[in-house]
Amino acid sequence: MTLPSLNLLLQSILSGIFIGSLYGLIGLGLGLTWGLLRQINLAHFGLLFLAAYLSYHMASAWGIDPLVGLLVLPPLFFVLGAGMQWVLARFDITPFNSLLVTFGVTVVLESAIQGVWTADFRKLESRYAEMKFTVGGLYVPVPELLTLVLAVSISLAVWAAMRYTDLGKALRAMAEDPRIAAAYGVNERVLSLILAGLVAALAAVAGVCLALSFALTPSQIFAWVGVVFAAVMIGGLGSALGPLLAGMLIGVSEAITMAVTSPSWAPIVSFSLLIALLLLRPNRLR
Repeated sequence: MTLPSLNLLLQSILSGIFIGSLYGLIGLGLGLTWGLLRQINLAHFGLLFLAAYLSYHMASAWGIDPLVGLLVLPPLFFVLGAGMQWVLARFDITPFNSLLVTFGVTVVLESAIQGVWTADFRKLESRYAEMKFTVGGLYVPVPELLTLVLAVSISLAVWAAMRYTDLGKALRAMAEDPRIAAAYGVNERVLSLILAGLVAALAAVAGVCLALSFALTPSQIFAWVGVVFAAVMIGGLGSALGPLLAGMLIGVSEAITMAVTSPSWAPIVSFSLLIALLLLRPNRLR
């Protein structure tokens, strides 16, 4: 094993922060749904890739700037997410059943994406793709920097909203004790629709960021599930900042592992961290 140079190590850490911010951005919506609505929403990953492919299509077929997609897609996905929650609310669904149902939705979305855009790799070509600058000898790609800025800004905004706004306080009360919250006038049905819509809008934002930095293929949907699940569980269910911090921890750990050993060892990092958490703090996830 050969130790990397200092510059390579620092570049790896920076790259880990960038990919970790994407893990956190994806995990933010998943963690909010899981922690506040008690739904394990695997459809979040299907919506993520649907947004990524729509962003790709808007840029390649219609010539729409991907950053414009950040303004167009989230409102559309808000409606889609609220509609999905409205359907799910018609039934008495347990957290485990929600896992199965939303897994089925993700499979349907994967098939739909493959039917429209085929199983071939797709890469969003934009003027941002090759934009990068150097800071102290470290390369900073603009798409990854945009993802980091969005992830940090959105996570902080969600944290502030959950802590200081009436909507956030009502959501936390609903998650803590729905019956007591209802007695104080909290409308669980309406809040659930709003939260599900916001989570779907977050998936749209993360999808655009994904398309800016990565090649797309429908089969990759489930490749993101494990590492994002680990970020959510390490960061805490329903937490606004936890998934971002955990995602960065995982991303940096993976990047250093690839720099010091080989890329084949990186996938075990996230689950090793999760197992260590469960062993050291078994009550952390209850």
